[in-house]
Order: sequence, then C-alpha cells, then structure tokens
Amino acid sequence: MVAHPDEHSASRPPRRQRSDGERSRAAILHEAARLATVEGLDGLSLARLAAAVGMSKSGLFAHFGSKEELQLATIDAASAIFDELVIEPAGGEAAGVTRLQAYVERFLDHVEEGVFPGGCFFVSAMSEFDAHPGPVRDGAVAFSQRWLTLLAEQVASAQAAGELDPGADPSQIAFELNAYMVLGNMQFVATSDPAALDRVRRAVSARLSALAV
Repeated sequence: MVAHPDEHSASRPPRRQRSDGERSRAAILHEAARLATVEGLDGLSLARLAAAVGMSKSGLFAHFGSKEELQLATIDAASAIFDELVIEPAGGEAAGVTRLQAYVERFLDHVEEGVFPGGCFFVSAMSEFDAHPGPVRDGAVAFSQRWLTLLAEQVASAQAAGELDPGADPSQIAFELNAYMVLGNMQFVATSDPAALDRVRRAVSARLSALAV
C-alpha cells in the first residue's frame, strides 16, 4: 500500500540544506530528465549531457560512473519532480473523487506547462523500454505501478464514501483514467494543441459521472 503524501507530511523531518555537490547533481539530473523525453533515456550519454549542462565529461563522470547509473538516477529525479508537482499537491485534497480529479488535473498541468519538453517523463520511458528487460525498465515500471495504485486507491476511497459505484473494479477504472492521460499526453506533445488535454478532462468527467451513485 502506498502512503498518501498528506498522511505523513506532518511527521516529515525538515529538509536539510543540500551541499554544492548535491545541488550540482540535482541540476544535472533535471537536465537529463528533460533531454530523455526528447532523445530517449538510451540516447543519454555522459558526453551529451556534459555538453548540455556546460561541464567537462570528466566532471560529470565524478557524479555517475556508468550510463546505466545515470539512467537510474534520472528516473529517480523525474519521480521526485512528478511527486512535487503532481502527487503531493493533489494529496492535499479530500480523499475520493476530489483527489482523483486533482491527480488528473495536476498531471495535465505538468504536461501543458512543458515541465519536460517531450511530455510526461514516464510515458516516454515506458514507451522506450517496454520491450527491454533490465533495471532501467524495472524503475520505469515501478513508478507506473505506483501511479496506478494511487489512482485505484482514490477510486476505492470514493466507493467507500458512497461517491462511486461500489461494484466497479478500482484497478480497472484507474487503468482507464490513466489511458486517457497517456493518449492526451501523446497527442499534446505531437500537436501542441491543448484541445487534446481538454478531451482528457471530458473523458475523465464522463467516466466518473457514469460511475456516480
């Protein structure tokens, strides 16, 4: 079971200040995540990333000893960004339909705002590595499963609160809502037309309305 952000935020210790080295690494990984949504995680290289962030390849090598280490660290960084922009803010909403809709809206906002130039990092990563077994794919799959679990948990909460049909399968509903988001993300990246994201909003609203009790 994944803990909701609002369930443990009160007990979360204050964040310590990061060292210069940690800030440098975070900046590198943020750029790596941006590049990966355009060029692919497999397209990342220490040389390419060094040029993008204005560092020497040897300086970058001090942070990451291999391409796979860089890829895994990039997935972790993208996960932290997604948590900060999507999951944590939505977690402050009331459990059930309200939080579920907030997850969707925050997801669409981060796509529309161009947080990553190639759209959602994890849609990109899953598309790239779905047929390539290994730690990198495992990392992307683990995040995708966590996201689906969060959606399913809010469907279940809405059912428990009498908001949605108790006979519906939460995992199935989460799958369907996520499918709308994935397609909307792909169409928006390809066309830059916000109508693609509005269609997601309408599809989600219609699906939840059909389940309302």
